[in-house]
Amino acid sequence: MGGDAPPRKGSARLRAFLAGDVKATPDDLHILLREIVPGLHLVADPSIRPDDPLAITVQLDSDGLDRLAALDRLLRNLAGYKVPPDQRMTAQQRRRLKAMLRAVDGRQHHASQREIAQILFGVDRIADDQWQSSPFRDTVRDLLRDGAAMIAGGYLKLLRFRRRP
Repeated sequence: MGGDAPPRKGSARLRAFLAGDVKATPDDLHILLREIVPGLHLVADPSIRPDDPLAITVQLDSDGLDRLAALDRLLRNLAGYKVPPDQRMTAQQRRRLKAMLRAVDGRQHHASQREIAQILFGVDRIADDQWQSSPFRDTVRDLLRDGAAMIAGGYLKLLRFRRRP
């Protein structure tokens, strides 16, 4: 954010964003705008003045398209337009992520895999005598494994669109 672009009529100014949490470092001005979009973090040149027009710099790298999609969503939000749903995750991926987090939470509260399965899939679907060969047992194991990987840094993949090799 920031830059040497000439001001244009209607361009955003830094002052409009100063209501957020602002933290200055010698190299950057960090602005957290939770009231606009949860987790929105803008970084500006610390020499920018409150009435300077804002400009966005998008780094040309493998994450450039992700940044452009985020910028599109931000600009739509700021202009009062309807913001389209985030396309980085499908509904199925969201459901699985939710199940992973619930499974990991259960494990952190000392629940057994069987107890986790009963919560996720229903007590009546988890038979006592068939637990060792149950597909639910395998599903819970996979959810716990993938949830642990997500906590260990895999969550960063959620910020990116899927890449095709």
